[in-house]
Amino acid sequence: MPNNPPELARLVRSCAPYFVTAGLFSLAVNILYLAGPLYMLQVYDRVVSSGSEVTLLMLTFALLAAYLALAALDAVRARVLTKASIRLDRAMAPRIMTAIINRPMLAGGARSQLLRDFDNLRQFMTGAGIHALFDLPWTPIYVAVAFLLHWTLGAFAFGCCVLLVLMALLNELMVRAPLAEANTAAALSYGFTETSLRNAEVVRAMGMTEALLQRWARDRNHMLERQVAASDRAATLQSVIRFLRLSMQSLILGLGAYLVIERDATAGSMFAASLLLGRALQPVEQIVGSWRNFVTTRGALRRLNVLFTASPTRTPDLSLPRPIGRLSVEAVTALATGNATPLLHTVSFNLEPGEALGVIGPSGAGKSTLARHLVGVMAPTAGTVRLDGADVAQWSHGTLGQHVGYLPQDIELFSGSVASNISRFQAGDDAAILQAAEMAGVHDLVLRLGQGYDTPIGEGGAMLSGGLRQRLALARAVYGNPSLVVLDEPSSNLDAEGDMALANCILELKRRGTTVVLVSHRPATLGVVDKLLVLKDGAALMFGSRTEILAQLARAQTRAAEPAGVHPVRVA
Repeated sequence: MPNNPPELARLVRSCAPYFVTAGLFSLAVNILYLAGPLYMLQVYDRVVSSGSEVTLLMLTFALLAAYLALAALDAVRARVLTKASIRLDRAMAPRIMTAIINRPMLAGGARSQLLRDFDNLRQFMTGAGIHALFDLPWTPIYVAVAFLLHWTLGAFAFGCCVLLVLMALLNELMVRAPLAEANTAAALSYGFTETSLRNAEVVRAMGMTEALLQRWARDRNHMLERQVAASDRAATLQSVIRFLRLSMQSLILGLGAYLVIERDATAGSMFAASLLLGRALQPVEQIVGSWRNFVTTRGALRRLNVLFTASPTRTPDLSLPRPIGRLSVEAVTALATGNATPLLHTVSFNLEPGEALGVIGPSGAGKSTLARHLVGVMAPTAGTVRLDGADVAQWSHGTLGQHVGYLPQDIELFSGSVASNISRFQAGDDAAILQAAEMAGVHDLVLRLGQGYDTPIGEGGAMLSGGLRQRLALARAVYGNPSLVVLDEPSSNLDAEGDMALANCILELKRRGTTVVLVSHRPATLGVVDKLLVLKDGAALMFGSRTEILAQLARAQTRAAEPAGVHPVRVA
């Protein structure tokens, strides 16, 4: 049974009707281009010899009508290709955004590069390069007409076309490597630039501008160096091709003149052959002139294909009932790419609905990695995370997200209103928005804002304080009464009032039967959890009730302090 074609190929093929239509218009356009050589042939062979002004006038009207139809068909072809680019945008843009979102480990520069890749592909479909591609297959028409004029003229035209195609291949060989290196360097440079601009406050506050400029200049200079190398080679080849094309058009005139002298051809054939050859060689020259766009588009297609392959579309899953919140982590192991040391190593535990788990451990223990696995952002290398028995990694993100709340360590809010961020940009239920805000203890703070819940927060919540951003993110996490809520350092920016609001929120979640997983070190927050999980180097050292684990930690601290003669500090 044959394999299905790659998804990217299927999406591009969805525009096949537009491409077929553009191809038919290209055939008509290139046939109409024959009007010029035929006009030249008739004028020199019939009008000049007969002296008929009426014939000249009628031929001129016919030529202008043909050129008018040619221009109209060319404009329609351009519009058809524009429609194809719009169709492709509607089919691919949401898929690309979904694939990027499903690969959170991609760096910001890589994400923006993928979006630029798609824009390059879409713009290529409306540029001059694709028109040359549609015209190139009809080059044999002009060569065939040249053969009809005289076999020598046809053979010369055929040889010229072959030579220019070989020159185009040579251009590919000479330009491919430096242009690919330039595109790679450009992606790195743009990614570093975006990161630097996103952290402009840190750059200014810590006097990092000069150092970052040096690093930025190094990447950019490398990009420019390779671009210059590619451009110089391309310009040289393009000049050679232009020289050959002009020389060939003149040489075929000389060849036609020789045939006229030998009485083997007419004067009209001589001039018509020159026009035919010029038109036959034009698409090749245009393709070479647009070669940089071809290479860029080819690289874009390759990267988009890799993205689609790494994040395939999934068939709609059977709709599962709303989970009650029973969480089961079964020997979860996570390996980072290129790193033999596991981020998580056979971590296992179970939580019943309404239980709250505190996850503690030193920096780098794998706490945030575990949180990402619990909400399905990352898939384990081995083992399974189950919510009500269903594998979280295999659950549709759109469906799972309705039942899960997540507050990441790095808080991300989105440009929009306070209400839109709390409601996760869904067509919000006002009552649910207010309920989530009250649970997070942020309702009164929102009312003090200039426009209340309609207040725009700016990009990333730039208009808000760090504590308010964190409490809004908490409200977003509890919006819609989720069955599982995972909070990663939810109190890092909170004051005492915020800590109390967070503790009350967790107590309310437990009362509603929501399972809560909390990554935190603050005693005030951990005081409301039922169980504790201690991680170290990605492994679970302890798991049990909060009282039991705190007692074990106190005893371990006592044993560690006694040899040094240090009095232990008791953990409340």
